[in-house]
Amino acid sequence: MFKRAKPETWAIWARKQIYPKGGIKRALVYLWHRLRRLPDPPHRVARGVFVGVFANFPPVFFGIQMPVAALLAWGLRGNVLAAVLGTLLSNPITTPIIALVSLHLGHWMLGTSDSVSVNGVFAAFAAAGQDLWHNLRAAFSDETAHWEGLILFWHRIYFPYLIGSILPGLVTSALCAWATLPLVTAAQTLRRKRTLARKARP
Repeated sequence: MFKRAKPETWAIWARKQIYPKGGIKRALVYLWHRLRRLPDPPHRVARGVFVGVFANFPPVFFGIQMPVAALLAWGLRGNVLAAVLGTLLSNPITTPIIALVSLHLGHWMLGTSDSVSVNGVFAAFAAAGQDLWHNLRAAFSDETAHWEGLILFWHRIYFPYLIGSILPGLVTSALCAWATLPLVTAAQTLRRKRTLARKARP
């Protein structure tokens, strides 16, 4: 009953992840309408946006940004829906930028001179994936486990990425929360005035 008459192909689905069907502007307007209609006080909405945006940065949260953001918002008494909406900052366009900035900053903070390019990131992921798959098979056979790719991935990618993601994550989250607070306050005030004016009509 609820199935599409013409199922989406993987290519169409991937394109929609990069560029929404209605356009980026329409998607941003939709998110703004959802934020300004949240019933919570503005400071709780801003707190939710803060944790939601921050969840996009540390690699330890990859793939589970939404539940992590919702849990953090619940623990910090922020708006859970605002936190979930904040995780939408991470997409196929912004994620490579976040990764490269965090990697370079992490290597700089750790004092390592290893310059990692996009191709280097993919190569490290591929080597780590091959090691994981080989070691999984080795656990049920007589093969010897390989750790070189995983060790390389940890030292060149994961640990520098983790260290370097904290500062950009905090700065970006703070800026988004700072921008959200007055905007949501103004939107809720205007909505409240319109509601009172509507009730006052004869």
